[in-house]
Order: sequence, then structure tokens, then C-alpha cells
Amino acid sequence: MPERVELWWARRQFSKGRDVPYEVGTYRAQWAAFPALIRQYHPELNAGITLTQIPPAADVLLLWQCDAGHTFAATPAEQRHRPGRERRRSAWCPECTALANPPKISGAGSPAIGTMLSGARSAAIPTRRAPRRDPERRLCAKTPDLPAGEPFVSACAPKPASAVEARLRADLFSRIAVTPGFTAIRTARPFFDHLEVWPDILLPELRIAIEYDSVGRHGLEHVGGREEVDKRKDRVVRASGWEVVRVRTGRLEPLGPHDVQLSSWSSRGVERLIAALRDIRGQLMVDAYLT
Repeated sequence: MPERVELWWARRQFSKGRDVPYEVGTYRAQWAAFPALIRQYHPELNAGITLTQIPPAADVLLLWQCDAGHTFAATPAEQRHRPGRERRRSAWCPECTALANPPKISGAGSPAIGTMLSGARSAAIPTRRAPRRDPERRLCAKTPDLPAGEPFVSACAPKPASAVEARLRADLFSRIAVTPGFTAIRTARPFFDHLEVWPDILLPELRIAIEYDSVGRHGLEHVGGREEVDKRKDRVVRASGWEVVRVRTGRLEPLGPHDVQLSSWSSRGVERLIAALRDIRGQLMVDAYLT
């Protein structure tokens, strides 16, 4: 019987005698043929375990989220063997599939149903419809026509929100020689009213976005509903081919597998941040840009 990912991981830790039974990237080649599943899988929904750490044949229940925002549980085998193995978006989401193929209602053989269909169809038989888009809502036209994942200088990007963020930026760029100045990543799907996201810091050569998180002066930033927005933003960034590292200060808990948790930002935090970059891209690649 399939078990929850936390229980499956703990059992693997015990049987293998290791804190990390499967290293990140172990099953990358096996999952590479399923880009829709890579897009739907989010480590923060699965105890921080990445998809490349899970064998495709594992009998484990994972949480997935499709592009439309539907969340559902399924095993790797169930996801990889959806009917037809088609590459359209709805093929790997049960709810999207149901919306794309609604059941037909026939009034044959039932006078009552025939009467309802002819006389008061909309009032008597509630129909399930896909949510309508607000006709007044338009995506920002200022985003340049670039491939998804391409960094650029955005006309809509906000200015740095705090002095600490500016200090983090200065400390990091004093240690790593990558192209500065980019403020946005072109995305494949909308994030609110834009086809772009604005991470605090972009390292384009490494394709890593850095975010600085604190609770703010009044203790309201990056908590509650705003934390959910952060998670959604991270998913959009990862779907665009980038990785995210959040520097979480104060009592904020990590949101992703590579986040750095600090009491407050200091110059010593740069070393921990660089260590996180090495975990993602490898020491050889990251050290090539160090100054």
C-alpha cells in the first residue's frame, strides 16, 4: 500500500542507515522524459524531498500541483501512466482532465429529465464550469517577448525594499563575479498580472535567484498568506528553469530545500549562501565565479 512521503523517507533512512538515502539528482535521468511532472512536483509540498531523490517505481504518495493550481495526491506510477501518456497539460491532473471532458447528460428514457432539459436546464441541473477569467484583467504589455527563463531588466520591477537587502547584494557581489543588473525572469505562465517575476537578486550565469525574507518592522512580512505567495513565486521561478535560495531571517522557517536560515544578515552569512550555491550547481562551477 502506498505510504506518505515522510514515512517512506524515514523508512529508507533506517534501512540504508543514512540521513540522505538518495542524493539529489540520483534519478534525474529517469524523470527527464516527463517535463509535465517535473513542473507539477514541488519539494515544499513533499517534506523538502526533490523529485530526483525519488525512484520512479517507488510506492509512495506524493503531492502534485498542476498549472491551474489543483493539488492532488498520486504515486509516481500513477502519474507516469496517465491514460495515453499525452503531453497536454490536462493529462497529468485528474481535475483538469475532468473539466476538459465533462460527462454528457442524456434525457432519453426519462421524461422528467427531458422536461428539465427543455424547460429549466440551468435552474434544475447545476453544471460544473471552469472558472471564468475577468475580461477586464489584462497582462502587463511591458514584458519583452523573450523565451521563458531569460533574465532581463524590467520596467516594472520594484526598487530594493530594505537597506539589509542592499547590503546582502553588495556583500554577495563582492564575492562572486556574475553579471549584475538583471531584475526579472521571463516566465512561461502568469504571476499575478505579469509574465515575469522579480527576485531580489539574480545570478544569471548560475540561474539561481536569491530572496531576502524577514518579518519586517511590524512582524507581518513573509508570514501567513504572504508566505503562500512566496511559495507560489518559487514554483514559477523553478518552472522557468531557475533555482531559488531564500535567506530566511529571524524565526522564519525554510520554505525550500536550499534556503539559508539566519538570525540576521551579517558578512558571515555570505559563506553560508555560497555553500548553498555549491549544493545546487556544484563546487567546481560556483568557484569559477568567486573573486
